[in-house]
Amino acid sequence: MTAPHVAILDDEPEIRRMLSDALEEAGFRTTCYARATEFEAGLKRAQPDVCLVDLGLPDRDGLALVHRLALEQGAAIIIISGRAQVHDRVTGLELGADDYIIKPFDPAEVVARIRARLRKPRAEAAPAAQSADFAGWRAQFDRYVLTDAGGRETPFSHAEGEVLRLFLESPNRLITRAQMQEALGSGAGESFDRAMDVRISRLRTKLGEDPKNPRLIKTIYGAGYIFLGEVRWS
Repeated sequence: MTAPHVAILDDEPEIRRMLSDALEEAGFRTTCYARATEFEAGLKRAQPDVCLVDLGLPDRDGLALVHRLALEQGAAIIIISGRAQVHDRVTGLELGADDYIIKPFDPAEVVARIRARLRKPRAEAAPAAQSADFAGWRAQFDRYVLTDAGGRETPFSHAEGEVLRLFLESPNRLITRAQMQEALGSGAGESFDRAMDVRISRLRTKLGEDPKNPRLIKTIYGAGYIFLGEVRWS
């Protein structure tokens, strides 16, 4: 089995070297980049399993890059940044990052977070099932696309896809916030709750839901969410 590939984007040579050494010692393959332009060119040659992205980049706005990666790439995205405010963490998660690690950090923590991101989807995803049909929609998780009955396609991010897949794998069952956090990770407390609210809101919008009376993703106040509908995987 090929070792998972981690792409590291950080303009500090010491950070790149420290992360690369720790990850390769833990059995990962790594590729390091100092600039966003080099990083984006590298993505065209090889698709990583995880992207570690610093927000303070010399040639690109880090948050804008994270948002585009979330929409276009299938890799998990973990922000590594010195920005420690709750607002910064929430913004990063809202824009599509899967996790947020604050500098300074212990490399062992980064390795553990990456392992957690790679392990959970593989353990919980339906084997070989990449498409699900429900309520006139088709979700294609290999392409990160929703297709309506008329054939119109709407892209969704990796982070939105994780939430959607969680719902589609447990239709007509209550999913609590604690269960979502256990399954998806992405930090804790206020930042996790806010990120989930945003992702679910965006999914509802893409599914054409009435925000005041959604028919598919129902909020059970004080308990969690229920996805209503029949789901067929293929």
